[in-house]
Amino acid sequence: MQYFSLNNNAKDVSFLEAVRKGLAPDRGLYFPKEIPILKESFINNIGQYSDNQIAYEIIKPYVGDDITNDYLKKIIEDTLSFNFPIVKITDNIALLELFHGPTLAFKDVGARFMARCLSYNNDIKKERNLTVLVATSGDTGSAVADGFYKVKGIDVIILYPKDMVSIIQELQLTTLGKNIIALEVEGTFDDCQEMVKTAFVDPELKEKINLTSANSINIARWLSQMFYYFIAYKNRPNPDKKLLISVPSGNFGNICAGIMAKQMGLPIDHFIASTNINDTIPEYLKSGDYIPKKSIQTISNAMDVGDPSNFIRIQKIFNNDFFKLKKNLSGFSYTDKLTEKAIKEIFEVNGYIADPHGAVGFLGLKQYMDAKEDAEAYQGIFLETAHPIKFKSAVDSILKTNIKTPKRLKKILGGKKKSSQISQYSELKSLLISL
Repeated sequence: MQYFSLNNNAKDVSFLEAVRKGLAPDRGLYFPKEIPILKESFINNIGQYSDNQIAYEIIKPYVGDDITNDYLKKIIEDTLSFNFPIVKITDNIALLELFHGPTLAFKDVGARFMARCLSYNNDIKKERNLTVLVATSGDTGSAVADGFYKVKGIDVIILYPKDMVSIIQELQLTTLGKNIIALEVEGTFDDCQEMVKTAFVDPELKEKINLTSANSINIARWLSQMFYYFIAYKNRPNPDKKLLISVPSGNFGNICAGIMAKQMGLPIDHFIASTNINDTIPEYLKSGDYIPKKSIQTISNAMDVGDPSNFIRIQKIFNNDFFKLKKNLSGFSYTDKLTEKAIKEIFEVNGYIADPHGAVGFLGLKQYMDAKEDAEAYQGIFLETAHPIKFKSAVDSILKTNIKTPKRLKKILGGKKKSSQISQYSELKSLLISL
């Protein structure tokens, strides 16, 4: 499989080269030259396959011969070392829990897959040290930090907006040390992301260091997120009904992976992009005009993105046909007050404690289904993308509860924060050159 830049001004590259580069030299996102279609017999008999077998069938065409079959199977085994339970909320609405990985967030899948692909690349090609540069609005950084911790030959630089991530998220970013360096940025997530993109096209940095990104702009992070859409389909309640999936969306990598899964043949009837008040995409779906906005801080901070990088990939999937895109994707945005109300509603229905992101996903799914005259013909699933402990203060305040801390977090809570503060790109560049 070859990958091309969506800016159409760079050479095509192989899978591992695209993973290692992160962003194309022309600052474009990489996209596969073709989207493979899975055999109908595979989809019809998906219940007969293990999760690892499913993941291998999905990702193998994208990897090609860059990674040996046996090693790719080992990467998948290491990546999917935890479960993806489905929890019923109502007769027609359920949620998919994606927080059973080491950092309690959905991004563990992509981060672990990418880290192992790069480790393989380093072992095989014996290239010079690699620096992974990543911007985070919360969960990406912690997943990347865990996935790459102590990986030989790889340094990780994580940029996050100061005072805009939860306490637990910040501790996950800043307490590891070793090859993980955390930088607090005076600004928003969009400012962090812009610094990362600028670094990738800086000619001086290109000469001195090897850079890649672990944001969902990286194809290994992005494409591997298709795994759990297939797993959800295999284990869905009411398999005789049409499937709807609502995705809490920030940088739009996760929902883009789901749409890719559908393009490969997974029978998902419709996607709902559920956002907080950072509503660039819901507004685009109304007007057809893409107008980036400065991001606004909310209680669902991982979605505080005003200019989502991955949406250009969704547009490419539909060949920039706005009306075709709208047939497959709806978008709704919600305030913090509505998010809090949804957390209460889910808890009152069956005692389930949802995090703010999952609650936004629930709202979008419910709004879409409530407008359908034949709603009973659908099974809706929304994604619960992070454990509520990561937003303990907000959730406990809303529900008057006391969420218990999972054992795996107790060591982190006692860790010492190690971070530096920056406010402009020149400071990041100086740090990168000094490594």
